[in-house]
Amino acid sequence: MKTIAARRPLPPYDSASPEGKRCIWGWWAFDWASQPYFTLGLTFVFGPYFAAVAAEYYLGTGLDEQAADAQAQSLWSLGQTLTGIVIAICAPILGALADNAGKRMPWVVAFSLFYILGSAGLWFLMPDGAFLTWALIVFGIGLIGAEFTTIFTNSLLPELGTKDEIGRISGSGYAWGYAGGVTALFIMLLLFVEQEGGRTLIGFAPPFGLDPETREGTRFVGPFMALWYVIFMIPFAMWVREAPREAKPGGARRAMSDLWATIRSLPGRTSLLAYLGGSMFYRDALVALYTFGGTYATLVLNWSITQVGIFGIIAAITSAISTWVGGRVDDRTGPKPLIIVMILVLMSVCLFIVGMTRESIWGISLAEGSGLPDISFFICGAVIGGAGGILQASSRTLMVRHALPDKPTEAFGLYALSGKATSFLGPALIFLTTSTLGDARLGMLPLIFLFGLGLIILFWVDPEGTTDP
Repeated sequence: MKTIAARRPLPPYDSASPEGKRCIWGWWAFDWASQPYFTLGLTFVFGPYFAAVAAEYYLGTGLDEQAADAQAQSLWSLGQTLTGIVIAICAPILGALADNAGKRMPWVVAFSLFYILGSAGLWFLMPDGAFLTWALIVFGIGLIGAEFTTIFTNSLLPELGTKDEIGRISGSGYAWGYAGGVTALFIMLLLFVEQEGGRTLIGFAPPFGLDPETREGTRFVGPFMALWYVIFMIPFAMWVREAPREAKPGGARRAMSDLWATIRSLPGRTSLLAYLGGSMFYRDALVALYTFGGTYATLVLNWSITQVGIFGIIAAITSAISTWVGGRVDDRTGPKPLIIVMILVLMSVCLFIVGMTRESIWGISLAEGSGLPDISFFICGAVIGGAGGILQASSRTLMVRHALPDKPTEAFGLYALSGKATSFLGPALIFLTTSTLGDARLGMLPLIFLFGLGLIILFWVDPEGTTDP
């Protein structure tokens, strides 16, 4: 088999030239612009706010606190499950259509609108539970926009540098993304998210006349993410230019035929098939861990959204630093060793979290009011952020090593499919475990199994990546 490096054409830019540097910086700007949807929306502000609102709503229906918490987590799980199914089905199809048409930028523009409109719509979730179901739908629309724009921007990565530069570029991109996420989170916590008493973290009422009584400061997270994205996508729009590609004849029918041919070829491409399969499970576990980290802290440790936000800042800072360093290690060692180590780290953290409650840690009783669970979870957040960031960046690098030169978007469409084909599995297993056991803490247990399964399958992945025989 030939390695992908032998077949990939030279990048359209010299990465050391002014034009090449601007293109890379513009590509990094997308990570900075889009990351708040995951940091603020999915994990640290809107997710916990949704969980708190839903739990309060279910308490009002007569459920006890533990049952209401479990029902709230189950509803959030259902929303992520359905959104993941839509993404899984559509991702490879859209990738094939884009490669066939020879253009990716129009798709970035189209799904950016999904991102912006979905973000802005989160404003309407009221503290009394009004708009609760619609909030899940609107959040899903924005998440679809965030995920699909990522497919098309990821497919530009092979054009930004040589094989020996891709790890650094990918890692630095994730570092900028986490830096953008933590900056946005910091602004939200200082200026907008209300604590008890209606004041923000710095002791002021939310600006612009936002009403603390109806949680308008916290709800502003939606319009804030939309505005952030619009502003910081400007460098991407100005500096990033995709390599010219000729449109293939045959239109959508040809694109679907090519996609089907690629899928049929997978059994003969052992390394790619194993990578897609292994990453399918460990990335599903990672996304579920990110998704339910904030809700876990809210429901199990009874944290406020401000505490969850501080937790997010710590996690994002360690993510930014670790992915920047990890990208340089990736260039030296290759992505696969980094992926294996990070999976083992994350499995260990999950195991620790499952055994932790407000009253005890793995059966060891704690004094009433002990701050050890809080401190421990802050440390866990830092480790999850650092290990998860490296895992994502190195996984993107390893996918580049498996991508066919003339079908990069189709490749990342399949990569998105592998990340979403079982995206329902993590939330669904959490839902089933939580519902069956009636305990949000034990609902995290299936993630250890998913990480371990992904790790085993990686045994058949070639570290250098391979193309067709």
